[in-house]
Amino acid sequence: MAEMKYTAKDSVFSFVFRQPENTRQLYLALHPEDTDVTEADCKLVTLEHVLTNGITNDLGFQVRDKLILLVEAQSKFSVNIALRMLLYLAATYKEYVDDHKLDLYGGKPVPIPRPELYMIYAGAPRQLPEILRLSDMYDGPGSAEIEIKVLRDMGEGNIVDQYIRFCEISDTQRKQYGYTKKAVEETLRICGEENILMPFLASRQKEVRDIMVTLFDQERVAEIHEYNVAKDARQEGIEKGIRAMVITLKNFAADKTAIAQELVKQFELLPQAAEEKVELYWNS
Repeated sequence: MAEMKYTAKDSVFSFVFRQPENTRQLYLALHPEDTDVTEADCKLVTLEHVLTNGITNDLGFQVRDKLILLVEAQSKFSVNIALRMLLYLAATYKEYVDDHKLDLYGGKPVPIPRPELYMIYAGAPRQLPEILRLSDMYDGPGSAEIEIKVLRDMGEGNIVDQYIRFCEISDTQRKQYGYTKKAVEETLRICGEENILMPFLASRQKEVRDIMVTLFDQERVAEIHEYNVAKDARQEGIEKGIRAMVITLKNFAADKTAIAQELVKQFELLPQAAEEKVELYWNS
């Protein structure tokens, strides 16, 4: 059975908000005063492979020629988002300069859109500042600063609130059913009943479902690898403990049989395995 992708919420965020109608709704949630904005006014500038390891930002869009908004979604808070956003902003401006063939070495200032940086937090309740700053990451005075506004449930039922509610539903279903197809189906069903991200989810249900179940095998491989690395580390620690005990007891004139019996007691080894360990480390 296909199972839920661990990073499903982040993937759904990118998919949902890269759709023109939802990009506009997101902008209006942030700037409700600009009621004349159209879908055509909102141009995606999301980066692809912005860093050498292929990391991309969640969402970037430009509104007319006046504003660039970078928006990241996080279900687990990391203060490092400030440094990441600085890199995303620099790369976004580089693309803007290249696309518009701006002369950075001329005598006149080049016009660039004003930046706005946001982080939508959809994780477990916790105390977070309203503004994250790059200066939070370094000691003493510095010459570089960016500010990121933290968005949580805005209490207005707009598309930001609906995305956060989607995450809450997904988390609840995942806790009940695990990373399974059942959790995906229940998430989409409940969203339909509560009118969350509708009618978008209704019209794109297959794509959203596919996003939430794809790449599971790759993540399973990663989880197995991480488990085996931890297991090897634990085993290495146990082996060092066995070796140290053999050497220590030998130095206190204990015989091999007594040492083997102590290994059985302390490390729950089988008698034959304990005897083999004694022989292995006796002359260390």
